[in-house]
Amino acid sequence: MLEVSEIRRARILIVDDQEANVMLLDQMLRHAGYTEITTTQNPTTVRALHQEHRYDLILLDLQMPVMDGFQVIEALKDVDPGGYLPVLVITAQPGHKLQALKAGARDFVSKPFDLVEVQTRIQNMLEVRLLYQRLSDYNRHLEQAVQERTAELRASEARFQRFTELSSDWYWEQDASGTLTRFSGPVADMLGIGAEQGASAGWNAEERAQLDANIASRQPFLDFVYTRTSSSGKVQYLQVSGEPMFDSESRFAGYRGVGMDVTERMTRR
Repeated sequence: MLEVSEIRRARILIVDDQEANVMLLDQMLRHAGYTEITTTQNPTTVRALHQEHRYDLILLDLQMPVMDGFQVIEALKDVDPGGYLPVLVITAQPGHKLQALKAGARDFVSKPFDLVEVQTRIQNMLEVRLLYQRLSDYNRHLEQAVQERTAELRASEARFQRFTELSSDWYWEQDASGTLTRFSGPVADMLGIGAEQGASAGWNAEERAQLDANIASRQPFLDFVYTRTSSSGKVQYLQVSGEPMFDSESRFAGYRGVGMDVTERMTRR
């Protein structure tokens, strides 16, 4: 909810070529407690004034020489295209009311003034205007927070990936179908992806079956060691850790993990 003091501090511009009307509206608003009031009898200055001050409400007479209220409304649209146009028109012509609303004005008051009606319409319009601004500010801050958080997550992800690359020989991610989506190092060769996995490729069939079963059952595994034997008879030891990934709706999305060649460590035993 808006505080009364916040409404009374709203920036208001009175535009009327008749000095008596300007003085009457100015005195009425100040008597009601409004403090930020600007007046002008020159409609050609309204666009520039609004560009500089961004008024919360513009009380605009429609019948003025040189530039009428409809022309002022069109000029104001250039200040904030597609935005909220805070114009309350003042007119003695009943036929101008609907025309002004179609042109972009938000409300109207009739001459001669009913001061109670004028005060009520001004307060109602300011409440809408200030709430609109508050919502706009909230959305802007929310969007900024999302952007900042996204940047933090990307930086964190980059640091994590860099750490895993430094602490292991390879890093990989694969989707739910088993296709590699991100990796570093000789992952395809180390995991046997896209290559023969049977005895002819040198893999220890029992160990490979256990690794494949872990992945198929979507189970995490830590420091799992498996071997393959080259045609020369040399045994290579590989150590791999992996965990399943799930999306925001808890659906399986794939695997990610790290691994390294631990042959030297294993053969030193």
